[in-house]
Amino acid sequence: MEKKDGEVVKGKNRPWAWVPSLYVAEGLPYVAVMTIAGIMYKKLGVSNTDIALYMGWLYLPWVVKPLWSPFVDIMRTKRWWIVAMQLLVGICFAGIAFTLPGSLFLQSTLALFWLMAFSSATHDIAADGFYMLGLNPSKQAFFVGIRNTFYRIATLVGKGPLVMLAGALEVSTGDEHFAWSVVFAVLAVLFFGFSIYHQKMLPYPVEDKMGTSTPKEIMAGFVETFSSFFRKPGIGLALLFLLTYRLAESQLGMLAAPFMLDSMDVGGLGLTTSQVGTVNGTVGVVALVIGGLLGGFVVARHGLRAWIWPMVLAINLPDLVYIWMAYDQMTNLWLINLCVGIENLGYGFGFTAYTIYMMTYAEGEHKTAHFAICTAFMALGMMLPGMAAGWIQEEIGYRLFFVWVMVCTLPGFFLIPSIRKQIKNETNGVRN
Repeated sequence: MEKKDGEVVKGKNRPWAWVPSLYVAEGLPYVAVMTIAGIMYKKLGVSNTDIALYMGWLYLPWVVKPLWSPFVDIMRTKRWWIVAMQLLVGICFAGIAFTLPGSLFLQSTLALFWLMAFSSATHDIAADGFYMLGLNPSKQAFFVGIRNTFYRIATLVGKGPLVMLAGALEVSTGDEHFAWSVVFAVLAVLFFGFSIYHQKMLPYPVEDKMGTSTPKEIMAGFVETFSSFFRKPGIGLALLFLLTYRLAESQLGMLAAPFMLDSMDVGGLGLTTSQVGTVNGTVGVVALVIGGLLGGFVVARHGLRAWIWPMVLAINLPDLVYIWMAYDQMTNLWLINLCVGIENLGYGFGFTAYTIYMMTYAEGEHKTAHFAICTAFMALGMMLPGMAAGWIQEEIGYRLFFVWVMVCTLPGFFLIPSIRKQIKNETNGVRN
């Protein structure tokens, strides 16, 4: 047994050997379900209405994951859950690759994406818990920026190179089903590798053991923790904020890629799959990361109250670039990259307010569980409006849809004066 700086593990613990890879493995399934799948279905002829509806339902596991998180603690160790869920995610990716060429590809892949989403959400619970057990407090603080960076790298890989690979294969083979099968086969091999690698490299924290409480005791504690969240002061205002702050983004994010892929005669930009991968996966993600880092820096220095108005402006006003792109139907790829970069930069900066607000509101007893409940309502606020976005767009067209998106920014502005009164002058940092 090794003991260093309050950290107790069985055997050696080399955080650099497992923290980066663990958070790449956490980020890739999420981006596969919520971004890659939507682009793939668009290229395979699925309508915007169906894409938004299906993608919205696939968001559900991240909405409800606090409901089964207590049982992850009592049924096996977190280390076991991590390795097992990575293996299951790999099997799901392999199944998608195998079934995509078939005539029932939509039904079969949706079922596999659904299973993958639940597996990924369970992996998130286990990985975040293992992170706290496998590192002492000083190392947790040191690696928090590293883990978030590698999560963003996973997002970059998913939205960029993997989509670009599919685009290149579409062109070279002329078979879109085969092209996307290859992408998911690559992901399957990667996750089989993650499972084997982490079985060997993850440490064995002494505290990572099956809980001794019975399911009945766990449920009783969960009910009290859950109900105490709804007894917090200002809960009505908090829920309104959590559900509406990203009302516009929940719909814009669902249709941004289909808009770029759709032909110009139906109001889109007519970009290729590879071009969308370049726009979203490189320029977009880099701008998002820069915005998040900048937001964390200014809040750490001056507090949320001082910056919440600039942040609500930043997350909403750049959505105007999509109205410009829709009405102009620009063909200049550099200009499209600039517009997407501006929108993602503002989103990354403005999302900081959301994260800090959740951290502030969750303070007190059960703050970890209450933060998880906040994130569930955050996901619900993305899921429900996003499900209707495709139908709205197909009814009114892209131009009026993006005007509608701007109308949906108004609730966020209306709530900010009340939110500023509610929050304290928070000076903690932010997770980017």
